[in-house]
Amino acid sequence: MAKKIKVAISGLGNCASSLIQGLEYYKHVDGNSPLVPGLMHNVIGGYKLSDVQVVAAFDIDRRKVGKDVGEAIFSPPNCTIKFSSVPKLGTTVLKGPVLDGVAETTKEMFLVDPNQKPVDVKKALQESGAEILINYLPVGSEQAVRFYAQEALDAGVALINCMPVFIASDTAWAKKFEDAGIPCLGDDVKSQVGATILHRTLMKLFNDRGVKVEQTYQLNCGGNTDFLNMLERQRLKSKKISKTEAVQSILPSRMVDESIHIGPSDYVPWLKDKKLCFLRIQGRKFGDIPINLECRLDVEDSPNSAGVIVDAIRCMKLALDRGIAGPLVSPSSYFMKHPIQQFPDETCREMVEEFIAGKRER
Repeated sequence: MAKKIKVAISGLGNCASSLIQGLEYYKHVDGNSPLVPGLMHNVIGGYKLSDVQVVAAFDIDRRKVGKDVGEAIFSPPNCTIKFSSVPKLGTTVLKGPVLDGVAETTKEMFLVDPNQKPVDVKKALQESGAEILINYLPVGSEQAVRFYAQEALDAGVALINCMPVFIASDTAWAKKFEDAGIPCLGDDVKSQVGATILHRTLMKLFNDRGVKVEQTYQLNCGGNTDFLNMLERQRLKSKKISKTEAVQSILPSRMVDESIHIGPSDYVPWLKDKKLCFLRIQGRKFGDIPINLECRLDVEDSPNSAGVIVDAIRCMKLALDRGIAGPLVSPSSYFMKHPIQQFPDETCREMVEEFIAGKRER
């Protein structure tokens, strides 16, 4: 019987809600079933989703702090779709430090009680027995993400960084984790079937078929707090870099900056956790004849993230079991937009399969 994979989560928002709902939704799936709708892998290295246990959680909103995780994930301002009931998990949400986690645009959405004092995160991680910290803080929370990354290091806990603050892909931070003998995975989760992987796939198709791409854009809008948070444009710098580099890396030569535009565009409250993506690719094919493609993607945002992180957690557990330290190149390249090294997606997938099989060290 596989051991439990003990995880902690910083930021108990929509993505964390979908992840925890998913652990409940798939907990009774037969481990002998190779293909399960909705999962990229049913079993990884002997680990099923039922082996993942949430032992610690940190948030700043007074409507979540002090509640059981199973209840808190359905508290406002979370608005993602509910696809599974979740019982009480026996883990209470702890108050984390606010730092720069609340943007000017979201200060009315996140209700912070100044009388609730932040816990000692390092101590809480150690006392919980967490092996892995999953970072789900808001985009642009540069100070807060680095704080939790350092607390994970100090507590001897592996880090999965789902946000576009560069940790695993930053050479200085990567060295810190390697020197500490701790694995890390990141940065900025690449959704199961989302805007970035769709854009990468279509751009590669154009390139492979000899089409010269001249201009492209990816415009996204949604109604969750992530999109509201990103209305504060100064918080978007790393997000735009992450999404743009994920697409640029597919091409044999970089497009000029003026010809590629990728990034969140607007907040539409009634969309809630639904994300709409509008793609356009303009190019020239045989005979220098124009070809234009337009595509619209309509998807629930947070379950799209959770469908990838359930695999990232189990790959991280394999790294811990094998004593691997530093950034996990193969899983990061497949699961994240801004890994330490970019590869074509089909190569990434092969690398992950080799990593799971133990044929590739990292």
